[in-house]
Amino acid sequence: MSGRGGWWRGKSTPAKVETYTRWSFHTFPLVEVAAFALPAFGYVPAPVNWILFLLVSAHAALGAVTASLTLDWTRGRRPLPVRLLWALGTATVVIAVVSLVVALHGPRGADNGAAAGTVFVGVLSFGIGTLALSVRETRRMVYGVLGAALGAGAVAVPASVPAPAAAVAAGATVLAAGFFTFTSAFSVWMLNSVYELDEARETRARLAVAEERLRFGRDLHDVMGRNLAVVALKSELAVQLARRGRPEAVEQMIEVQRIARETQREVREVVRGYREADLRTELAGAQGVLTAAGIDCEVSGPVPGLPAEIQSALGWVVREATTNVLRHGDAGRCAVSLRVAEGRVTLTVENDGAPGIGTGSRTDTETAEPGRGSGLAGLRERLREVDGVLRAGPAGDDLFRLTAEVPLPPDSVPEQAPAPEPGGSPRPVPCPVSEVTS
Repeated sequence: MSGRGGWWRGKSTPAKVETYTRWSFHTFPLVEVAAFALPAFGYVPAPVNWILFLLVSAHAALGAVTASLTLDWTRGRRPLPVRLLWALGTATVVIAVVSLVVALHGPRGADNGAAAGTVFVGVLSFGIGTLALSVRETRRMVYGVLGAALGAGAVAVPASVPAPAAAVAAGATVLAAGFFTFTSAFSVWMLNSVYELDEARETRARLAVAEERLRFGRDLHDVMGRNLAVVALKSELAVQLARRGRPEAVEQMIEVQRIARETQREVREVVRGYREADLRTELAGAQGVLTAAGIDCEVSGPVPGLPAEIQSALGWVVREATTNVLRHGDAGRCAVSLRVAEGRVTLTVENDGAPGIGTGSRTDTETAEPGRGSGLAGLRERLREVDGVLRAGPAGDDLFRLTAEVPLPPDSVPEQAPAPEPGGSPRPVPCPVSEVTS
């Protein structure tokens, strides 16, 4: 990126915060020199003023290098500069002692002692604040500040500094060193937080992509599963009819061609992300497909006025259940019922010809054996979006039942389906095959 400030605009938000933090620590040496070294020229006579200036400048430069390398360590880019930290700590103590000696035994003047004492407090404060960058525990930072204050008092008392002056030096060290330590700790915390938030945002983006891929795979499975099963069934039927010289084989292959084109259209809609299953269409399609496969299918319902998201979820249940009936077992009868009671809509699909089951088996899919395909798992995910539940399992000798229950919103009151006659099965609602095959 070209132009003035292009290098800044090209940085990410965490990189901008890191650059700002680094330059802030790079300005601290300038503040240290300007606040503590330069004033010595006005209050301390030569050559002592030059000694203090050079010592404070060297300490500031060493602190800048240490801060830069330690920030790299906080970001995991290099090992902790232990030797440099020891050098900074030693230099801080030495320069503080030198400034104290100058204040007590240097040239006498009105402000000589005050200027040297200011250097003493300033060097300790900046040194402790920079060393705090290498500490990650707040407790140790507090110990460092208190230790610097106690050390200042311990050095001042043996040097014949009056007790009030020693107390003032210790208090000033606590305040100044505490401020710079807090600044260092807060800067590191903010820098790490920004990077963590950026990583969280990237992780959320990756999860969204993964979730979309799962959605696409699930939708593609739901679309292709039943249609390919129907294509295989009708193709097999067409082969048998053709071997017998029956003209109906042509009609079956025409139907295969229509289903293939319909599948192609549905796959395009899945790719675009716009596909929603229509419950009425899926019920009619299930009856038509199962009837074409030689399975007696009865459909009771549907209930008009259901919310669109509930219709879509139940439509996918009908599609997946139809696919399972075609693929598994040897069903001769299938019943699909849809009813509303007590604020819940219940869809039930029951078929016979289910192999390997018996009366008394568990009927809750949540406790059934896992790992039998991704179809029911995908249905649970869809129903979970509308607070629904799915149960599937044996319902008696040679029977298999799948039930989906979804609560209705309080403001949704769909029309009730006709109640079944006493002692009889639910009244089938016409769902002609022509609705699907046309």
